[in-house]
Amino acid sequence: MVIKQSSSKQVDALVADLQSDRAVARETAAARLAVIGARAVGRVAMVARDRSNSMAARVAALGVLEAIEDPHAADIVLPLANDTDPDVARAAIRALRPLLRGPHGVRALECLTTVALDATRADEARVTAVQVMSELDPKTVKPLLDRLREDPHPAIAALASGATSGGRQRSSKAAPASSGPAAPPFEDSLPEDPEPLRHQLSRDGATASLPALHRIVEHVREREAQDPARRSAWMTARAAAHLALATRGSRLALYDLREALESTREPLPVEFLAALKEIGDVSCLEAIAAAYAHAPAETDWWRSHLLDAFRAIVVRERTTQRHATAKKIAKRWPGAYTELWG
Repeated sequence: MVIKQSSSKQVDALVADLQSDRAVARETAAARLAVIGARAVGRVAMVARDRSNSMAARVAALGVLEAIEDPHAADIVLPLANDTDPDVARAAIRALRPLLRGPHGVRALECLTTVALDATRADEARVTAVQVMSELDPKTVKPLLDRLREDPHPAIAALASGATSGGRQRSSKAAPASSGPAAPPFEDSLPEDPEPLRHQLSRDGATASLPALHRIVEHVREREAQDPARRSAWMTARAAAHLALATRGSRLALYDLREALESTREPLPVEFLAALKEIGDVSCLEAIAAAYAHAPAETDWWRSHLLDAFRAIVVRERTTQRHATAKKIAKRWPGAYTELWG
């Protein structure tokens, strides 16, 4: 395919933003590159592979490759599952998920198996590998999961036990690595009512493609504005889409999570906070603090979830009280700052 000059320049600009030290610029670029798709794979892969780039840029690039689901990314993603940076390695392991359904399925499964069984690897990497494998048909990975049920790491043993006992019922919908590609949900049309969409997301969100989930977020946000009578129901459906993305470790729509929190003066569906707790970064802390400071006194559950999300991000991102964001929060909302930081 011949790429027009204007398209090439657009990809160049977005790739530059993908390497930015500003989280908002990275997230926006990642979302747009995922929509561009296969045309951007080569340039995005270069960002992921280049160890001179920041960890955040490389992780964002791998998230884009996971979302695009192009089999040509296999030769980049597979080696990065063993990267020396643990965050990059985990992002690469997550990016193996779409490869399981294509011509590189056997290689991807072999890589995941190696990581899951390697007791010298970081626990987080092993857990991520087991989570990805657990989405396959249980018959495909049953021998491995049976072995991992006896693993000394409690989280790995629990994941393996849940998958082999049918605890992850939705996993049976995924195709085995050796079979042809499964037909992912949400690729054709979306329900016109928010409640069926929410139920479908709960059932099939784990096997939907990341671009499809991102499109749902954008589609539902528009419906919230067009259908004010059912705005609350549509928002709950959007929250379910965010949780499906977060469960997959994808920050593709993190910008929308943050904007939802910044624009609200009332509690959001709890799935928004659950997603923030999973994938939120430092750029979300100010929005969480503002929501906490403005929360009505009678919404203890909302404040409690905001507190949990805030502290989870602080720990994951290794944010100290010397960070510029922390100082800004302390200045604007001193009371909330004291409670949030504990």
